[in-house]
This record gives sequence, structure tokens and C-alpha cells, in this order.
Amino acid sequence: MIRGRGTMSIACRLGDGAIHTHSEPVRPLAARSWWLRLPFIRGTPALIDALSLGFRALIWSADVAVASEGGKPAGRAMWWLTIIGASAIGIVVFVLLPSLMVPRIRHSPLASNVVEGVVRMAVFLAYVLVIMRMKEIQRIFQYHGAEHRVINAFEAGEQSDNSRFSRIHRRCGTNFIATVIVVGIVVHLAFGWPPWYWRLPIRILSLPIIAGISYELLRAASRHPTSGLFAILVAPGLLIQRFTTREPTPDQVEVAQAALNAVLAADRNAGRQPVTS
Repeated sequence: MIRGRGTMSIACRLGDGAIHTHSEPVRPLAARSWWLRLPFIRGTPALIDALSLGFRALIWSADVAVASEGGKPAGRAMWWLTIIGASAIGIVVFVLLPSLMVPRIRHSPLASNVVEGVVRMAVFLAYVLVIMRMKEIQRIFQYHGAEHRVINAFEAGEQSDNSRFSRIHRRCGTNFIATVIVVGIVVHLAFGWPPWYWRLPIRILSLPIIAGISYELLRAASRHPTSGLFAILVAPGLLIQRFTTREPTPDQVEVAQAALNAVLAADRNAGRQPVTS
């Protein structure tokens, strides 16, 4: 899946080897109100948009795969139940559980919050390391790497040969997750280390604040790619991408290129300057 300025394009390879593409317009949440575009607020709408587009792409590709095999796609109600359930599990496992796993460190809210952040990162890494052993997830990670490769080639102005470009990209959502974990340590310090029945609601309610700060930091890092300070900031996310992307095969890169070509064509037809993510 490749997102352009006003379009999302998805490509998948069917059982007969043909590549099927689909493009649809995208209207970001931030375009619906001026205040959603304000600094430190726009991060949360951007995160919601990214998650929404990811789910839509998964639903479309799954429906196409099932239909190509003569099956009946799942109803939208089932998909929504799956999305809501997955989101709830994600909040419990990656937000609440790490906080419950850390005991109060006597007279040191700083140490408690730092340990919680380390545990949260460890839980996330453990999750990635476990699922990457699954054959289906390995293919998803390969396609993830293929997306990055064709975008890196496009941004470098190279369309004829993308084989020499990296599967790692600085604007990947993995960087956002890693930054959220680090920023969360700092934000949580403002609340000390209250009892768990206060701490857990605070962890959930502070997510928009953490997302807003993380988004602004990553925007700044993108504008200053040679800055040593921002290089340190994005380093954990780039390291994690070594696990969440795998070396793609040429046919997988071909699918990613088809998605990129589709989104570029859609943006050109709409008179928009091509921008991808």
C-alpha cells in the first residue's frame, strides 16, 4: 500500500500471477478542521489516518484474495469486530501491561517510569521476534521492505533500477512507535508514579499528548536529516525496522512498484504534485 497526497493505492498479486491494483481518494482528518492541523495536535489525526488506511488496505487485499479463490468475502461487521478487538488487545498488551509489570521503585518516580519504558520496548520487540517466525508474517515484512525500496528509489529520482536502494525508510511507522515509547517516558514523569488505578487511565488519556509530541519530533527529524541529535532520535526505529522489514524478492518489489505507479498516476490525473509515504 502506498499513500500519495490525495490518493491511496494498493496492489496485490493474484493466484494467476497478475497484479491487481486499486486506488481510492484519501481525505485526512486534518483536512476537516483547521484546529486538527495545529502543531502538537495534528499528530493524533495523522496516527488515526495511518491506522485506518492500513486496516482498509488489509481488508481490501483479503477480500480480493478470497474472491479470487471463489470464496465469499467477510462482512464489514466482522471486519470491524476484528479491528476493534485487535486495537483493544494492542492497548492492553503494549500500554497497560508494561505499567503493571513494573513495581514501584522506592522514592524514585523517574526510575519507575524509565523501567516501564524499557519493559514496554522489550514487550514490543518480543512480539515482533515471535511473529516474524510465522511464514505469512515474513512475507508481509518482505512486502514492507519492498514498499520502502520503491519509495526510496522514487525520492532519489531513480525509477529504472531500484535494486540498490535500502529497505529501511526514515518515515516508516515503526519509527513513530519507537519515538512514542521514548517520549512516553518523559510525559509520564509529569504524573509521577501514582497507584495503578490512577496510572492506567493516565497512560491511555496521555496517548494523544505523546503522539502529538512524537509527530512533531519526527517532522523535525525529516527536515534535518543530517542533524546528529535527530539521528539519535530515529535510531531506535531504524534498528527495529531491521526486524519489521525483510529483504524482498523481485516479484514483491514489482507489486510495490505497481502500487507506487498507481498512486502517482492518480495524483497526476487530479493535478496534484506527487508525494508518497
